[in-house]
Amino acid sequence: MLYRVEGIVIRSMDYGEGNKIITLCTKSHGKMGVLVRGAKKVRSRHAAATQLFTYGEYVFFRGMGQIGTLNGCEILESHHEIREQLHAAAYASYAVELVDRALQDEEAGGYMFEQLLAYLQGLCEGKDEQVMTHLFEMKLCQAVGVAPELNSCVCCGRNDQLVSFGWRLGGAVCSTCRKREHSQYLSPLPILKLLQVFAHTDLRRVGNVKVKPETKQFLRTCMRGYMDTHVGVRCKSTSFIEQMEKYDLAPPKVQEKPEQHTEKLEEQVQDDAKLAWNQDIKLDE
Repeated sequence: MLYRVEGIVIRSMDYGEGNKIITLCTKSHGKMGVLVRGAKKVRSRHAAATQLFTYGEYVFFRGMGQIGTLNGCEILESHHEIREQLHAAAYASYAVELVDRALQDEEAGGYMFEQLLAYLQGLCEGKDEQVMTHLFEMKLCQAVGVAPELNSCVCCGRNDQLVSFGWRLGGAVCSTCRKREHSQYLSPLPILKLLQVFAHTDLRRVGNVKVKPETKQFLRTCMRGYMDTHVGVRCKSTSFIEQMEKYDLAPPKVQEKPEQHTEKLEEQVQDDAKLAWNQDIKLDE
């Protein structure tokens, strides 16, 4: 059967001496694998179509229960800007690996396709890689049914007097239940408010993104802890991002534990939360 689909390359691997197998996240057929013959040859006309993050229209033949064989491709957006920057490439690799692990073959993935495409376009436009990645993590968790509970207490269910976000518990925590969790695994109320903004923000409508470095450190700790605890997917690219942080190739982590943060840091996080509610993450009309 002949297929013509719009897709984003989320994985590319060598096959034999001159071929490649690419995995596409498509708008209409979910995740699909395609064999590209001769893609490793110098004069191959399909070499560019096998590059990671490439968005294009792919035409391939696929038999029953077989992998597809590429006939032609029209590249709509190469996203080469991402591959030219270390930080952007690292975070984008993490995002496409998450999609590859989350989607099954031919599972309906139209929503994830749209969010991934908007995410890659945002990185090309120079938006903050870390914040965009946290937004994408939230969208993926919502799509697969493992999103954190942000509007009511994860322990007792009350929706008032929410005071913090407990990433090990999996959601918001009220003032009464806060004592059930160690303060090491709790984040301030402003972080909870920012996560609520993330949950209601569509990546296709994200405009300007401005978050202070101190707030980004809190967000990294919360989202990484939540993903490790409740999603249980450990991506290879996560280790590379951690190595960047270790060798100061990315912004360093804040060493203080939540209970040891200074008043200055707390005020900066509070300011970020207020800005967020005033469209600090601006949505294009």
